[in-house]
Amino acid sequence: IPIMGDTKNLSNTEAIEKIQDIARDADICLFATDLTSLPISARPMSTQKVDDEGNIWFLSSKSSTQNEEISKDPRVQLFYSHKGSSEYLSVYGEASIMVDREIAKELWSPMVKTWFTEGVDDPELTIIKVVPSDAYYWDTKNNKTVSLLKIIAGAVTGKTMDDGVKGKISV
Repeated sequence: IPIMGDTKNLSNTEAIEKIQDIARDADICLFATDLTSLPISARPMSTQKVDDEGNIWFLSSKSSTQNEEISKDPRVQLFYSHKGSSEYLSVYGEASIMVDREIAKELWSPMVKTWFTEGVDDPELTIIKVVPSDAYYWDTKNNKTVSLLKIIAGAVTGKTMDDGVKGKISV
């Protein structure tokens, strides 16, 4: 069933706000690296922050697979799914890895101590900054149940009844 919906492309401040909203609310994304190999290497990662320029920040282990793959090829793709509001976001961009105690303190939360037991001074702690170059979003005007019923009704009647909004995000 093709889902048509409305297209609304976003740019500049509106685009950054959309990325911030979906990434903050969904929190966890599938963080894909090594994009030229199949199957794609992806793992769930928690977004620590989306800054005012639209950059997306993560904490990561120095010896992790994602750090190794980013050091070889910085291109990454992030997939967010916020089931509660039926919002979805795909972000393509370039990642960089850094060690910066002050930024780590800013991004730190008590939950992170589970992985980095020595706190912001943990020798394994690194920061990944993703600078988006392309993004696409989908969201619905109504809740998921209503949308699903409209999709089913559309399948029965042969008419598109989707009320979703999708669009390209240009940061």
